[in-house]
Amino acid sequence: MNETALLLLAGAILVAALILALARRRDDGAALLAGRLDALAAAQEKQADRLALLSEHQAERLAAQEQALADRLAQATATMTDTLIAQQKTMNEAIAAQNERLASQERAIADRIAAQNETLNAILSGQTERVTKSLEDQAKRAAESAAAIQERLAVLDAARANIEGLGVQVGTLSAILANKQSRGAFGEVQLKQIVEDRLPPDAYAFQHVFSTKARADCLIRLPYPPGPVAVDSKFPLESWLAERDAADDATRAAAAKRFAADVKKHVEDIGTKYIIPGETADGALLFVPSEAIYADLHARFPAVVEEAARRRVYVVSPTTLWAVLGTMRALMQDVRMRAEAGRIQEEVRKLMAELARFDERVSDLRKQFDRASDAIRAIETTRDKITRAGERIAAVELGEAPEALPKP
Repeated sequence: MNETALLLLAGAILVAALILALARRRDDGAALLAGRLDALAAAQEKQADRLALLSEHQAERLAAQEQALADRLAQATATMTDTLIAQQKTMNEAIAAQNERLASQERAIADRIAAQNETLNAILSGQTERVTKSLEDQAKRAAESAAAIQERLAVLDAARANIEGLGVQVGTLSAILANKQSRGAFGEVQLKQIVEDRLPPDAYAFQHVFSTKARADCLIRLPYPPGPVAVDSKFPLESWLAERDAADDATRAAAAKRFAADVKKHVEDIGTKYIIPGETADGALLFVPSEAIYADLHARFPAVVEEAARRRVYVVSPTTLWAVLGTMRALMQDVRMRAEAGRIQEEVRKLMAELARFDERVSDLRKQFDRASDAIRAIETTRDKITRAGERIAAVELGEAPEALPKP
């Protein structure tokens, strides 16, 4: 279209130039002007035909180019649409596979956590059973100890009743003590009764024979220190009875002197026979089976009592022996309690060690659970990112054509 306009403009300019030339040269001749005008008209007709042919050809070419461009645009649009659809399908399949893997991992983690919970519950159940059993055993032992204490209290009540009965029968004591054989048997029986009432069976032995072949009326097995303690019940009573029955002061004084000497001799014999280094305690007991004789001995013969104490022989009556045996029993119980306490402490240490291992295992399990929780959170974060990316891809508009296409 631009070439045609230029050609027309050029023709018009040429015509104008010719007209001017003709005007200037009118005198040259009309024939020449007419011939040139005819030639110019013929040239213009040819030029018009040429321009018409050229315009038709350019229109066809432009139409063909537009059709080719439209075809290429449609083909590119279809190709891009297919590509985007294929990419969307592939992305959806990848997201589905990823979701399946995530679900499988979540199921595996859930199964592992359930297994760990079952293991932890089993451990806790075992620990609870052991602790419950230990507490039940301790409660059982405490109940047995309480029953034993009740039994011993009943024994003490019976012994107190026996002592009260002995107080009622004190009038016959002098008749019993008058005979030496009866007096010895009475002392041994009373000593045996008191010892059996106050001490457990494994804490004493009657008529014990030492390595020196000496025989003690009773041996109380105290732990070291101080060690076993021997008890003698053969108190020299004849001189005391002679002093009591003396008719005058001189006879009474002589009998008292003889009584003191007999007691000292008996104390020396006890210290020699019943205090054995490495086998017995550093002391022994002389049992006097009468509170009246015991009180008279301490009141009128304190030097004899002091001498006996220097020789580590201690005089006891039924009442004081009762108290001494109570102290000895407390000592035995303390030793046994210490032994039991040692075993209890050992069991407690073992229990604390088990509890420490239990805490370590629970801590390890908590760490594993925390790691699993972190992994689950990371997986959920990745899944959320993939979901958001898929949503963005699904939201892309595919109907719009590109702004510019490459030229063929």
